[in-house]
Amino acid sequence: MRYGSEHKEATRRRIVEAAGRRFKQDGIDGSGVATLMKDAGLTNGAFYAHFASKEDLVANALADQLSEQRARVGAQVRDRAELEQFVREYLSAEHRDSREEGCPSAALLDEIGRCADATRRAYTTGVLAIIDDIAALLPPDNPGSARMRVLSVFAMMAGTLQLSRALADRQLADNVLDQGVRNALVLLDIGQ
Repeated sequence: MRYGSEHKEATRRRIVEAAGRRFKQDGIDGSGVATLMKDAGLTNGAFYAHFASKEDLVANALADQLSEQRARVGAQVRDRAELEQFVREYLSAEHRDSREEGCPSAALLDEIGRCADATRRAYTTGVLAIIDDIAALLPPDNPGSARMRVLSVFAMMAGTLQLSRALADRQLADNVLDQGVRNALVLLDIGQ
């Protein structure tokens, strides 16, 4: 039975969304095609009708996750006061504890660095779009400088979230998040 293009696109979308959640939960290497397809409610055989390889799916899932994150950040952060709130929510215990619904960077950076060029390019394009949107909120003294400052702060925030997730001592993990908020706000020269 042949399906129409709408059905094929809806199925592809279901796979990408399920893969995005699973990758953030179990990692790229920890997520096999069989599990990803089961999460999407499909058989393994359907995979290659939509993707050339698992790496192709990874690149598409990352691009999708970052696009969704950009839309959420864009809707939430329109000025410097909202940027402060975003920093506080990003470096929160709730975000730390819901990895599969959270930031793909904090969940997958270590693995993305080992992926193929196409995946790293998809990641770079997606993350820089978010960074540039946030940098536009900073004083326009030097747009290149604002981009690098926001990129550095984002790297620090993602690393802070990763470290907090890795610590067995919950109080220490919470303290790391609190200090990360203070550090990010100082570096962005906002709030406090």
